[in-house]
Amino acid sequence: MKRKHSGFTLIELSIAMAIIGLLITLTIKGREMVENSRAKSLANDFRDIQVALFGYQDRFRALPGDDPSATDNLSPNANSVHNGNGNLRIEGNLNAALSESFFLWQHIKLAGFIQGDANPVGNSYVPLNSSGGALGVGDISASPITGMSGAYIICSDNISGRLVKQLDMMMDNGNTASGAMLVARASFGGEPVGTGNIIESDFYLACLSV
Repeated sequence: MKRKHSGFTLIELSIAMAIIGLLITLTIKGREMVENSRAKSLANDFRDIQVALFGYQDRFRALPGDDPSATDNLSPNANSVHNGNGNLRIEGNLNAALSESFFLWQHIKLAGFIQGDANPVGNSYVPLNSSGGALGVGDISASPITGMSGAYIICSDNISGRLVKQLDMMMDNGNTASGAMLVARASFGGEPVGTGNIIESDFYLACLSV
C-alpha cells in the first residue's frame, strides 16, 4: 500500500508564490496610485489658488486681502467684509490673525473663486491640504523660506517627504532647493532642503513663488 504524502506539491507552492507575488505587486501599485492622487491634489491646491489670486485682480483690479473696496465689491455676499489698505501688497505673515494674508481667504471665497467657510472666526476658515496642513498666501517679503523671489508666495504645510518630492516634480524642476518652488522643514521654514536630503517619513513646508 502506497503511503500518502502530506504538504504541498511543487506546483501548488508555485501557484501560491505567484498569488502572493501578485498581491504584493497590487498592494504596491495601489499605494503608488493613492500617493500620486494625493500629490495631484496638493498640486491642484497651488493651481486653484493662483487662479483665485489672479482672477480676483482681473475682476476687481485689486489684490485679495489688500482690496480697499472689498466691502463694496463683495456685498451683499456678506455682512462683515474686511477691507485691505490698498498698497498693492498682501501684508502679514501667512494666516496671521487680522492680517491681509488672513482676510485674503474671505475675499476669494466670497468672490466665488474657492469654496469654503468665509467667516474668519470659523474653525474651517483657513483651508487645509490633503495632508491636513494649512495653506497660506502672502507677500514675498513674508516668505517663511529663505531665497524665494517673485511678488507673492503660496505655501502648503505638513507634506511628507515622499509627497513633497513628487509635488516639486509636478510644479517645478524636481529640485526642492531651487526654482519657483522651495521646500523647508514643516512649520519652521528657514533654509530650503535639497532633494537628496529630504527624509521621506518627515514632514515639510512647500512654497511656490508667483
